[in-house]
Amino acid sequence: MTRTQMFFIFFSVVLVIYGSINSYIYIRGLHVIPHNSPLRLWFTIVFWFLVLSYIAARIIEHFTISTFSEVLVWIGSFWMGAMVYFFIILLVIDILRLANHIIPFFPEYIAQNIQQAKKITAIAVVGIVFLTVLAARINSMFPRVQTLDLTIEKQSPLKELNAVVVSDVHLGTIICNSHFIRIVEKINSLDPDIVLFAGDLVDEDIEPVIRQNLGETLRQIKSKYGLYGITGNHEYIGGVEPACNYLTEHGVIMLRDSVVQIDSAFALVGREDISARQFGGSKRRPLNELMENVDKSIPVILMDHQPSNLNDAIENGVDLQLSGHTHHGQLWPFNFISKAVYELSWGYLKKGNTHFYVSCGVGTWGPPMRTGNRPEVVNIKLKFGK
Repeated sequence: MTRTQMFFIFFSVVLVIYGSINSYIYIRGLHVIPHNSPLRLWFTIVFWFLVLSYIAARIIEHFTISTFSEVLVWIGSFWMGAMVYFFIILLVIDILRLANHIIPFFPEYIAQNIQQAKKITAIAVVGIVFLTVLAARINSMFPRVQTLDLTIEKQSPLKELNAVVVSDVHLGTIICNSHFIRIVEKINSLDPDIVLFAGDLVDEDIEPVIRQNLGETLRQIKSKYGLYGITGNHEYIGGVEPACNYLTEHGVIMLRDSVVQIDSAFALVGREDISARQFGGSKRRPLNELMENVDKSIPVILMDHQPSNLNDAIENGVDLQLSGHTHHGQLWPFNFISKAVYELSWGYLKKGNTHFYVSCGVGTWGPPMRTGNRPEVVNIKLKFGK
Protein backbone atom coordinates (compact mmCIF):
# COMPACT_ATOMS: atom_id res chain seq x y z
CA MET A 1 0.00 0.00 0.00
CA THR A 2 1.41 3.38 -1.04
CA ARG A 3 1.82 6.39 1.24
CA THR A 4 -0.93 8.23 -0.67
CA GLN A 5 -3.35 5.34 -0.21
CA MET A 6 -2.60 5.18 3.54
CA PHE A 7 -3.21 8.93 3.87
CA PHE A 8 -6.48 8.59 1.98
CA ILE A 9 -7.73 5.74 4.17
CA PHE A 10 -6.65 7.44 7.40
CA PHE A 11 -8.26 10.79 6.61
CA SER A 12 -11.38 9.13 5.21
CA VAL A 13 -11.92 7.37 8.53
CA VAL A 14 -11.24 10.59 10.45
CA LEU A 15 -13.67 12.57 8.27
CA VAL A 16 -16.41 9.95 8.68
CA ILE A 17 -16.08 10.04 12.47
CA TYR A 18 -15.81 13.85 12.55
CA GLY A 19 -18.82 14.23 10.26
CA SER A 20 -20.92 11.74 12.21
CA ILE A 21 -20.26 13.39 15.58
CA ASN A 22 -21.00 16.85 14.25
CA SER A 23 -24.17 15.68 12.50
CA TYR A 24 -25.40 14.28 15.80
CA ILE A 25 -24.68 17.59 17.59
CA TYR A 26 -26.35 19.55 14.77
CA ILE A 27 -29.53 17.46 14.83
CA ARG A 28 -29.77 17.72 18.62
CA GLY A 29 -29.26 21.50 18.37
CA LEU A 30 -32.03 21.84 15.81
CA HIS A 31 -34.44 20.10 18.18
CA VAL A 32 -34.19 23.08 20.52
CA ILE A 33 -35.19 25.68 17.89
CA PRO A 34 -38.86 25.89 16.84
CA HIS A 35 -39.55 24.87 13.22
CA ASN A 36 -40.83 28.30 12.20
CA SER A 37 -37.94 30.23 13.77
CA PRO A 38 -35.46 32.13 11.53
CA LEU A 39 -32.78 31.09 14.04
CA ARG A 40 -32.67 27.64 12.42
CA LEU A 41 -31.01 29.11 9.31
CA TRP A 42 -28.49 31.12 11.33
CA PHE A 43 -27.74 28.14 13.53
CA THR A 44 -27.10 26.01 10.44
CA ILE A 45 -24.77 28.57 8.85
CA VAL A 46 -22.74 29.23 11.99
CA PHE A 47 -22.57 25.58 13.02
CA TRP A 48 -21.24 24.26 9.72
CA PHE A 49 -18.85 27.19 9.41
CA LEU A 50 -17.31 26.11 12.72
CA VAL A 51 -17.23 22.47 11.66
CA LEU A 52 -15.60 23.14 8.29
CA SER A 53 -13.14 25.87 9.38
CA TYR A 54 -10.24 23.56 10.24
CA ILE A 55 -10.63 21.46 7.10
CA ALA A 56 -10.85 24.56 4.93
CA ALA A 57 -7.76 26.06 6.59
CA ARG A 58 -5.66 22.98 5.94
CA ILE A 59 -6.73 22.93 2.29
CA ILE A 60 -5.92 26.64 1.89
CA GLU A 61 -2.51 26.13 3.55
CA HIS A 62 -1.51 23.75 0.77
CA PHE A 63 -1.66 26.74 -1.60
CA THR A 64 -0.80 29.69 0.61
CA ILE A 65 -0.47 30.58 4.28
CA SER A 66 -2.17 33.82 5.23
CA THR A 67 -3.87 35.56 8.12
CA PHE A 68 -7.17 34.20 6.82
CA SER A 69 -5.98 30.57 6.94
CA GLU A 70 -4.51 31.10 10.42
CA VAL A 71 -7.81 32.52 11.72
CA LEU A 72 -9.64 29.50 10.30
CA VAL A 73 -7.15 27.15 12.01
CA TRP A 74 -7.79 28.84 15.37
CA ILE A 75 -11.59 28.76 14.96
CA GLY A 76 -11.59 25.14 13.82
CA SER A 77 -9.19 24.04 16.56
CA PHE A 78 -11.32 25.53 19.31
CA TRP A 79 -14.39 23.94 17.79
CA MET A 80 -12.77 20.48 17.90
CA GLY A 81 -12.34 20.83 21.64
CA ALA A 82 -15.85 22.17 22.14
CA MET A 83 -17.22 19.38 19.93
CA VAL A 84 -15.83 16.72 22.26
CA TYR A 85 -17.71 18.10 25.26
CA PHE A 86 -20.91 18.88 23.36
CA PHE A 87 -20.91 15.27 22.20
CA ILE A 88 -20.28 13.82 25.68
CA ILE A 89 -22.92 15.99 27.40
CA LEU A 90 -25.57 15.40 24.72
CA LEU A 91 -24.89 11.68 24.80
CA VAL A 92 -25.40 11.60 28.58
CA ILE A 93 -28.63 13.59 28.19
CA ASP A 94 -29.93 11.17 25.56
CA ILE A 95 -29.07 8.18 27.74
CA LEU A 96 -31.04 9.78 30.58
CA ARG A 97 -33.95 10.45 28.21
CA LEU A 98 -33.94 6.82 27.13
CA ALA A 99 -33.84 5.65 30.74
CA ASN A 100 -36.72 8.01 31.57
CA HIS A 101 -38.70 6.58 28.65
CA ILE A 102 -38.33 3.10 30.13
CA ILE A 103 -38.78 4.06 33.80
CA PRO A 104 -40.08 7.64 34.14
CA PHE A 105 -38.21 9.64 36.77
CA PHE A 106 -38.04 13.19 35.33
CA PRO A 107 -40.01 15.80 37.35
CA GLU A 108 -43.54 16.50 36.13
CA TYR A 109 -42.49 20.07 35.31
CA ILE A 110 -40.30 18.84 32.45
CA ALA A 111 -43.06 16.76 30.88
CA GLN A 112 -45.49 19.70 31.03
CA ASN A 113 -43.00 22.29 29.69
CA ILE A 114 -40.93 20.44 27.09
CA GLN A 115 -39.93 23.44 25.00
CA GLN A 116 -38.95 25.48 28.06
CA ALA A 117 -36.97 22.54 29.43
CA LYS A 118 -35.15 22.25 26.08
CA LYS A 119 -34.18 25.93 26.16
CA ILE A 120 -32.91 25.78 29.74
CA THR A 121 -30.96 22.61 29.00
CA ALA A 122 -29.45 24.13 25.84
CA ILE A 123 -28.30 27.25 27.71
CA ALA A 124 -26.81 25.10 30.47
CA VAL A 125 -24.97 22.87 27.97
CA VAL A 126 -23.52 25.82 26.04
CA GLY A 127 -22.46 27.45 29.31
CA ILE A 128 -20.74 24.31 30.61
CA VAL A 129 -18.89 23.75 27.34
CA PHE A 130 -17.82 27.41 27.13
CA LEU A 131 -16.41 27.40 30.66
CA THR A 132 -14.68 24.06 30.06
CA VAL A 133 -13.03 25.32 26.88
CA LEU A 134 -11.97 28.57 28.58
CA ALA A 135 -10.45 26.79 31.57
CA ALA A 136 -8.75 24.24 29.32
CA ARG A 137 -7.26 26.99 27.17
CA ILE A 138 -5.86 28.83 30.18
CA ASN A 139 -4.46 25.56 31.52
CA SER A 140 -2.65 24.87 28.22
CA MET A 141 -0.86 28.23 28.19
CA PHE A 142 1.13 27.91 31.40
CA PRO A 143 3.38 24.85 31.60
CA ARG A 144 4.60 23.58 34.94
CA VAL A 145 8.02 22.16 35.76
CA GLN A 146 7.98 18.47 36.58
CA THR A 147 11.12 17.63 38.59
CA LEU A 148 12.54 14.13 38.80
CA ASP A 149 15.60 13.01 40.80
CA LEU A 150 17.16 9.82 39.43
CA THR A 151 20.32 7.85 40.06
CA ILE A 152 22.02 5.73 37.40
CA GLU A 153 24.42 3.38 39.13
CA LYS A 154 27.20 3.60 36.59
CA GLN A 155 30.48 5.43 36.89
CA SER A 156 30.93 8.58 34.87
CA PRO A 157 33.35 11.53 34.86
CA LEU A 158 30.23 13.54 35.63
CA LYS A 159 28.67 13.18 39.05
CA GLU A 160 25.46 15.00 38.11
CA LEU A 161 23.59 16.07 34.99
CA ASN A 162 20.82 18.66 34.95
CA ALA A 163 18.72 17.64 31.94
CA VAL A 164 15.63 19.41 30.65
CA VAL A 165 13.31 17.24 28.55
CA VAL A 166 10.68 18.80 26.30
CA SER A 167 8.31 16.86 24.09
CA ASP A 168 5.38 17.60 21.79
CA VAL A 169 5.82 21.34 21.45
CA HIS A 170 3.99 21.31 18.08
CA LEU A 171 5.39 24.60 16.82
CA GLY A 172 3.16 26.13 14.17
CA THR A 173 0.06 28.26 13.88
CA ILE A 174 -1.33 27.41 17.34
CA ILE A 175 1.92 27.22 19.31
CA CYS A 176 3.08 30.58 18.04
CA ASN A 177 5.97 32.79 19.09
CA SER A 178 4.36 34.35 22.18
CA HIS A 179 3.53 30.87 23.52
CA PHE A 180 6.94 29.46 22.60
CA ILE A 181 8.73 32.34 24.34
CA ARG A 182 7.07 31.31 27.63
CA ILE A 183 8.29 27.74 27.10
CA VAL A 184 11.84 28.92 26.32
CA GLU A 185 11.88 31.14 29.42
CA LYS A 186 10.78 28.18 31.51
CA ILE A 187 13.59 26.03 30.05
CA ASN A 188 16.27 28.68 30.60
CA SER A 189 15.13 29.28 34.17
CA LEU A 190 16.25 25.72 34.99
CA ASP A 191 19.85 26.42 33.88
CA PRO A 192 20.09 23.09 31.98
CA ASP A 193 23.28 21.20 31.21
CA ILE A 194 21.51 19.69 28.21
CA VAL A 195 18.12 20.14 26.52
CA LEU A 196 16.46 17.10 24.95
CA PHE A 197 13.54 17.42 22.53
CA ALA A 198 11.73 14.07 22.50
CA GLY A 199 9.88 14.49 19.19
CA ASP A 200 7.06 16.53 17.64
CA LEU A 201 8.92 19.80 18.07
CA VAL A 202 7.22 20.87 14.82
CA ASP A 203 3.46 20.43 14.39
CA GLU A 204 3.06 19.57 10.71
CA ASP A 205 3.83 22.03 7.91
CA ILE A 206 7.11 23.89 8.49
CA GLU A 207 5.84 27.03 6.70
CA PRO A 208 4.04 28.60 9.73
CA VAL A 209 7.25 28.05 11.74
CA ILE A 210 9.32 29.82 9.10
CA ARG A 211 6.78 32.62 8.72
CA GLN A 212 6.86 33.40 12.45
CA ASN A 213 10.66 32.97 12.60
CA LEU A 214 10.32 30.59 15.53
CA GLY A 215 13.84 29.33 14.90
CA GLU A 216 15.25 32.55 16.33
CA THR A 217 13.33 31.96 19.55
CA LEU A 218 14.71 28.40 19.56
CA ARG A 219 18.25 29.84 19.40
CA GLN A 220 17.62 31.62 22.71
CA ILE A 221 17.73 28.36 24.65
CA LYS A 222 21.01 28.06 26.54
CA SER A 223 22.66 24.88 27.81
CA LYS A 224 26.16 23.59 28.46
CA TYR A 225 26.07 20.61 26.08
CA GLY A 226 23.57 21.97 23.58
CA LEU A 227 20.18 21.00 22.20
CA TYR A 228 19.43 17.51 20.89
CA GLY A 229 16.26 16.30 19.23
CA ILE A 230 14.60 13.33 17.56
CA THR A 231 11.82 13.03 15.03
CA GLY A 232 8.22 12.42 16.01
CA ASN A 233 5.28 11.37 13.91
CA HIS A 234 4.34 14.99 13.19
CA GLU A 235 7.70 15.79 11.62
CA TYR A 236 6.97 12.91 9.25
CA ILE A 237 3.37 13.94 8.58
CA GLY A 238 4.45 17.46 7.60
CA GLY A 239 7.67 16.57 5.77
CA VAL A 240 10.58 15.26 7.79
CA GLU A 241 13.50 16.56 5.73
CA PRO A 242 12.46 20.26 5.63
CA ALA A 243 11.58 20.12 9.35
CA CYS A 244 14.89 18.52 10.37
CA ASN A 245 16.90 20.86 8.15
CA TYR A 246 15.22 23.89 9.72
CA LEU A 247 15.80 22.65 13.26
CA THR A 248 19.43 21.85 12.51
CA GLU A 249 19.96 25.32 11.04
CA HIS A 250 18.65 26.79 14.28
CA GLY A 251 20.81 24.90 16.73
CA VAL A 252 19.13 21.55 17.36
CA ILE A 253 21.34 18.50 16.78
CA MET A 254 18.97 15.92 15.31
CA LEU A 255 19.72 12.31 16.26
CA ARG A 256 18.14 10.17 13.58
CA ASP A 257 18.98 6.57 14.40
CA SER A 258 22.32 7.78 15.66
CA VAL A 259 24.44 7.91 18.79
CA VAL A 260 26.61 10.61 20.30
CA GLN A 261 28.95 10.32 23.29
CA ILE A 262 29.00 13.55 25.25
CA ASP A 263 32.10 14.67 27.12
CA SER A 264 33.06 10.97 27.52
CA ALA A 265 30.49 11.00 30.32
CA PHE A 266 27.33 9.48 28.85
CA ALA A 267 25.94 8.17 25.58
CA LEU A 268 22.85 9.71 23.99
CA VAL A 269 20.89 7.55 21.55
CA GLY A 270 18.22 9.03 19.30
CA ARG A 271 15.79 6.81 17.42
CA GLU A 272 13.94 7.69 14.25
CA ASP A 273 10.21 7.75 14.89
CA ILE A 274 8.36 4.51 14.35
CA SER A 275 6.11 6.26 11.80
CA ALA A 276 9.08 6.56 9.40
CA ARG A 277 7.83 3.51 7.58
CA GLN A 278 4.20 4.67 7.45
CA PHE A 279 4.80 8.27 6.37
CA GLY A 280 8.36 8.31 5.07
CA GLY A 281 8.64 5.04 3.21
CA SER A 282 11.72 4.01 5.22
CA LYS A 283 12.37 1.74 8.17
CA ARG A 284 14.14 2.75 11.34
CA ARG A 285 17.14 0.73 12.49
CA PRO A 286 16.64 -1.86 15.25
CA LEU A 287 17.79 -0.69 18.67
CA ASN A 288 20.23 -3.57 19.08
CA GLU A 289 21.95 -2.42 15.89
CA LEU A 290 22.19 1.15 17.18
CA MET A 291 23.62 -0.09 20.47
CA GLU A 292 26.42 -2.14 18.91
CA ASN A 293 28.97 0.67 19.15
CA VAL A 294 27.73 2.17 22.40
CA ASP A 295 29.99 2.02 25.43
CA LYS A 296 27.60 0.52 27.97
CA SER A 297 30.03 1.03 30.82
CA ILE A 298 28.91 4.67 30.91
CA PRO A 299 25.28 5.83 31.35
CA VAL A 300 23.10 5.39 28.25
CA ILE A 301 20.16 7.73 27.63
CA LEU A 302 17.70 6.87 24.86
CA MET A 303 15.17 9.17 23.20
CA ASP A 304 12.30 7.37 21.44
CA HIS A 305 9.24 9.48 20.69
CA GLN A 306 6.56 6.79 21.00
CA PRO A 307 6.72 4.56 24.12
CA SER A 308 5.50 1.54 22.21
CA ASN A 309 7.91 -1.20 23.37
CA LEU A 310 9.57 -0.59 26.72
CA ASN A 311 11.15 -4.04 26.85
CA ASP A 312 13.33 -3.18 23.85
CA ALA A 313 15.22 -0.63 25.94
CA ILE A 314 15.60 -3.05 28.87
CA GLU A 315 16.95 -5.85 26.68
CA ASN A 316 19.53 -3.52 25.13
CA GLY A 317 20.98 -2.10 28.32
CA VAL A 318 19.49 1.40 28.22
CA ASP A 319 19.63 3.21 31.56
CA LEU A 320 17.05 5.93 30.87
CA GLN A 321 14.45 6.18 28.11
CA LEU A 322 12.66 9.46 27.39
CA SER A 323 9.46 9.57 25.35
CA GLY A 324 6.40 11.69 24.66
CA HIS A 325 3.71 11.39 21.98
CA THR A 326 0.76 10.35 24.13
CA HIS A 327 -0.19 13.82 25.53
CA HIS A 328 -1.80 11.49 28.11
CA GLY A 329 -4.93 11.98 26.04
CA GLN A 330 -4.72 15.82 26.27
CA LEU A 331 -8.50 16.06 26.72
CA TRP A 332 -10.46 14.11 29.31
CA PRO A 333 -11.64 11.35 28.90
CA PHE A 334 -9.09 10.41 26.21
CA ASN A 335 -6.54 9.82 28.98
CA PHE A 336 -8.31 6.51 29.67
CA ILE A 337 -7.75 5.46 26.05
CA SER A 338 -4.10 6.50 26.22
CA LYS A 339 -3.61 4.47 29.43
CA ALA A 340 -5.20 1.44 27.76
CA VAL A 341 -2.96 1.68 24.69
CA TYR A 342 0.41 2.34 26.35
CA GLU A 343 2.08 0.53 29.20
CA LEU A 344 3.24 3.94 30.41
CA SER A 345 1.06 6.80 29.18
CA TRP A 346 2.53 9.49 31.41
CA GLY A 347 5.06 9.72 34.19
CA TYR A 348 7.87 7.66 35.65
CA LEU A 349 8.46 3.93 35.75
CA LYS A 350 11.44 1.79 36.62
CA LYS A 351 11.39 -1.57 34.92
CA GLY A 352 14.31 -3.91 35.39
CA ASN A 353 17.38 -1.68 35.54
CA THR A 354 15.91 0.88 33.15
CA HIS A 355 14.30 4.18 34.12
CA PHE A 356 11.46 5.44 31.89
CA TYR A 357 9.80 8.82 31.69
CA VAL A 358 6.94 9.60 29.31
CA SER A 359 6.06 13.28 29.16
CA CYS A 360 2.51 14.46 28.54
CA GLY A 361 4.08 17.23 26.45
CA VAL A 362 4.29 20.99 26.67
CA GLY A 363 2.22 21.99 23.64
CA THR A 364 -1.08 20.92 22.13
CA TRP A 365 -2.24 19.23 18.97
CA GLY A 366 -5.62 20.05 17.46
CA PRO A 367 -7.66 21.75 20.20
CA PRO A 368 -5.46 24.44 21.84
CA MET A 369 -6.43 23.25 25.28
CA ARG A 370 -5.85 20.60 27.94
CA THR A 371 -8.27 19.08 30.43
CA GLY A 372 -6.62 15.75 31.18
CA ASN A 373 -3.37 17.19 32.56
CA ARG A 374 -1.16 20.26 32.69
CA PRO A 375 1.56 20.84 30.08
CA GLU A 376 5.03 20.21 31.43
CA VAL A 377 8.71 20.93 31.04
CA VAL A 378 10.55 18.02 32.63
CA ASN A 379 13.65 18.69 34.74
CA ILE A 380 15.53 15.46 35.37
CA LYS A 381 18.36 15.74 37.87
CA LEU A 382 20.56 12.76 37.22
CA LYS A 383 23.20 11.42 39.58
CA PHE A 384 25.78 8.92 38.39
CA GLY A 385 27.64 6.24 40.37
CA LYS A 386 26.80 4.23 43.43
